[in-house]
Amino acid sequence: MPTPPSRQPAATLPLDTSLLKPGMRLAVGLSGGADSVALLCALAARSRELGLVLHAAHLHHGLRGEEADADLEFCRNLAARLQIPFHEARVDTAAEARANPVTGKPAESIEEAARRLRYAWFQQLLSKSPPHAEAQYAVVDALATAHTLDDQAETVLAKFLRGAWTEGLSGIHPRLESAERLILRPLLATTRAEVEAYLHAIGQPWREDSSNRHLSFTRNRIRHQLLPQLEQWNPQLRIHLANMATLARDEEAWWAAELDRLAPQLILRGRPVRGGGRASSQGVALDCTRLAALAPALQRRLLRRAAAELGAEPDFAATDALLNLALHGHAGQRLELAQSLLAERTPRELRLSTCLESLPESKGVQALQTPVPGQVDAPAFGLSLKVELTGSQPFAATGAVAILRNWRPGDRVRLRYTSGPRKVKEVLEHLRVTGSARALWPVLELGGRLIWMQGVEVEPEPGISITARPLGKAEPV
Repeated sequence: MPTPPSRQPAATLPLDTSLLKPGMRLAVGLSGGADSVALLCALAARSRELGLVLHAAHLHHGLRGEEADADLEFCRNLAARLQIPFHEARVDTAAEARANPVTGKPAESIEEAARRLRYAWFQQLLSKSPPHAEAQYAVVDALATAHTLDDQAETVLAKFLRGAWTEGLSGIHPRLESAERLILRPLLATTRAEVEAYLHAIGQPWREDSSNRHLSFTRNRIRHQLLPQLEQWNPQLRIHLANMATLARDEEAWWAAELDRLAPQLILRGRPVRGGGRASSQGVALDCTRLAALAPALQRRLLRRAAAELGAEPDFAATDALLNLALHGHAGQRLELAQSLLAERTPRELRLSTCLESLPESKGVQALQTPVPGQVDAPAFGLSLKVELTGSQPFAATGAVAILRNWRPGDRVRLRYTSGPRKVKEVLEHLRVTGSARALWPVLELGGRLIWMQGVEVEPEPGISITARPLGKAEPV
């Protein structure tokens, strides 16, 4: 533990209590580090005042060997001393981040895998219906993480270095809410110095993660090298970066509402037909004359909103190219951009679609049906797919029909150990799948959701098992 500061501060820790509601069942993500220990102790000291029912949650990532085991024991003992229910789980982060068996290339970094697994487990804690009857997960209303102002500054700087738009510069949000989860960050306006001063004042030790000093991780290089250098120019830089996040978050909230209002008027569906109206077809379009009359900020956002409806997220250069084509292009001019995005200029419109629709290989692929249980051979995909019933309980959809097809823009799939559905296009990017193979990548749909996708492990569908094999071979894909 670092040497205590010379001054002795009051034993209080600044918390954003506006995020907390009386009666809330709140689980604190407890790593054993200073930030999470301080958050748990501060909330425990005020739990009666705030009307909170506290829990502590620790995920062992399967990294750092005995050091991680000691972290778990430390957290378990701290929760016991505070008389707070403790929940723990173990995952194999390294195995999750290993090379993908289909491409042989890494699907994600250790940092990305650890974060995904952590939030997936948090999601289980928040679930009203635990995935396994034997799991002893508490039902909680929300989960609190101990992100601080320093974390916010590091995140905003990292996003800036990657070329983020203003939504990226909004950094870590104090509250993330969806139908499935509620994540709170009560320490987001609190500095790491205040955290450590509080722990010294109450005599509470904490654990130091040795990996936080490894400069192989981008976050650590920003924390230990870049930020200290930049603070020689401006000692208030962390506060300025945190303020930038607040400004960007508020700006984006306003723009989101404005786009919700304007997009239905300006983003057109289908193709125009003679005599008026529009024929139903895939893709979207924008009227170039109307687009030219708008402010550049709105032009860019409308283009990105239109692309997002096709499952694409163009970067600044791609958005600028789209805008240039819309304002200065000529009829018949086309652009093929990343993420399978295709743009075509007509005399009046800029039409956006996906390259997937124009690839000749994809036109010959038809959706193939198989009953549940059942089997389907798909020469176009070069595989045979078998759907079987498992378990003692009858599968609710027995007799239903599953559809084997190539993926489509907008498809989402729930991978195993993830907190929520992910865009298929993003999964394919992680797999480094490109060209015609990307266009023909197979998925299996049942009841409007994807229950299988080639090359990844999908969240198991209760009561059924899916096996894919190359045609004419016995080995699974």
